[in-house]
Amino acid sequence: MAELVYSAITSLDGVVADADGRFDWAEPDEEVHAYVNDLERTIGTYLYGRRLYEVMVAWETMHARPDQPAVVRDFTEMWQAADKVVYSTTLPAVSSARTRLERAFDPDSVRELKASSDRDLSVGGPGLAASALRAGLVDELHLFVTPVVVGSGTPALPSGVRLDLELLDERRFGTGVVHLHYRVVTPAPA
Repeated sequence: MAELVYSAITSLDGVVADADGRFDWAEPDEEVHAYVNDLERTIGTYLYGRRLYEVMVAWETMHARPDQPAVVRDFTEMWQAADKVVYSTTLPAVSSARTRLERAFDPDSVRELKASSDRDLSVGGPGLAASALRAGLVDELHLFVTPVVVGSGTPALPSGVRLDLELLDERRFGTGVVHLHYRVVTPAPA
């Protein structure tokens, strides 16, 4: 059975985008990007909410931009090779290959996808991740804590959800970013 992984780059105060919707402070340097790439190698399917998909779809044409660093080329190849499922009631259509649009998040369908997949799945976007966390679907969390406090914005983790976690690994990077890898011990009730 595949695992469902939630990864997020967050501020020290747990925010993925500030009150103005900006996340420029979260852009990983080459060291962090290479580490993220290594974590993403097990992912066969990305589950996205609309907003994150609209950010990530840039990877569909990233290969056409000249002189990209090796870490960008590496991630581009992985992203393009993976399947994508976008959950949105407002997106008119998807604009990337290997991508399907779903109008509603259905926990049972995700359970079936996990059971039938030979590669892990990743859930992206805090709103969609909140739904997956509430449904008890998330197996692991990768949080990249950036040394900045933004004050307010979109939280990486939902309120009202209790999860017991086991710390599996941590790593500190030269920029002060800290990676925390957790396994969900007690998921939210389904």
